[in-house]
Amino acid sequence: MRAARRSSTDPRRLTPAPLLCDAWAMSEMSRRDLLRAIPAATAAARQAPAGEVRGLHLSAPRPDDLGLAVRFIREALPKEGVNLLVLEFGYRYRFSRRPEIREQDALGPQDVARLAEACREAGVRLIPQVNCLGHQSWARTTFALLRAYPHFDETPGAYPGNEGIYCRSYCPLHPELHAVLFDLMDELAEACAADAFHVGMDEVFLIGEPQCPRCRGRNKAELFAGEVRRLRDHLAGRGLQMWMWGDRFLDGERTGLGKWEASMNQTHPAVGMVPRDIVICDWHYENAPPTAAWFATEGFPVVCSPWRKPEVALAQWELVRHVRRNAPDAIGRRMLGMLQTSWVGFGPFVRTYFGEPPASPRAQEAVNCFRTLFEALRRAG
Repeated sequence: MRAARRSSTDPRRLTPAPLLCDAWAMSEMSRRDLLRAIPAATAAARQAPAGEVRGLHLSAPRPDDLGLAVRFIREALPKEGVNLLVLEFGYRYRFSRRPEIREQDALGPQDVARLAEACREAGVRLIPQVNCLGHQSWARTTFALLRAYPHFDETPGAYPGNEGIYCRSYCPLHPELHAVLFDLMDELAEACAADAFHVGMDEVFLIGEPQCPRCRGRNKAELFAGEVRRLRDHLAGRGLQMWMWGDRFLDGERTGLGKWEASMNQTHPAVGMVPRDIVICDWHYENAPPTAAWFATEGFPVVCSPWRKPEVALAQWELVRHVRRNAPDAIGRRMLGMLQTSWVGFGPFVRTYFGEPPASPRAQEAVNCFRTLFEALRRAG
């Protein structure tokens, strides 16, 4: 999720709807050309369901960007038609229940209250995110949970300096883990006045590892499913809907999607072991495979999540409409909509959106994709 992962899959082979889903053929079209193709499809599209998700995923702002964040929420999000904002906090919140777990540039309760108030005023549903299971480190930096509780590590003592791995994971079977983790989730959800919580869980490569005395030798799908159920049951018990990335539920070999956008370490059978009220965020950045439709057929509510390529975003949006037009209502109504991702940091994304220099090429790509997708969504009504 944190960097572009190019799929080896030929997008011409996997695109499910002929009008806009050939992302490869559309890659040479301009933004204006892409949008010109939208109205013909809109007229035939099934009416968008009430509560359709038109969402944006961003990292939580840093304290010195708080004013910029409030302005963006109040001015830009209503203008663009955004009705849902996922803010990935991680451990950048000043937790009172677990003050030992905190990253630099953490937001305080009053900061988050300002963000929540701005979202309410703008008619935007705010969903906080903390990455669970995987993504407990990045490059040489181990994040706050495992710094404070190194014995929660799935591979304790291994990979000094995080060399030779993508990201660390926590051990889902550690008997002390969830008391700590649930305190963090509960406090952040309360601070955001949220009715849902995003638990991440993408790109989990370290699970059931031989270095873990509890997990080694266990079935990886069962380990993954067990953690999904624990998180879901805790959130459901507090009236919160669980959201998560969907890549670990996809078979990377059978689909040809590989190890990033899908699983090559045998977690994918977990999809049959978890409740169907979890919202799946189906992310693909290079093409538009019909995996969101598969999740909906399997009984999950699902959103499509593009990143930086407008032609891919529009192809995924057409997939949503294609399923609504042609599938039974039981499947079509599970296609909730779109969740645009960014992966450039809150400040760079928003400053680029407002036209403030300097704009990196990566930030400009993400903003262009966001503008193109949401113009198409507004045209769709």
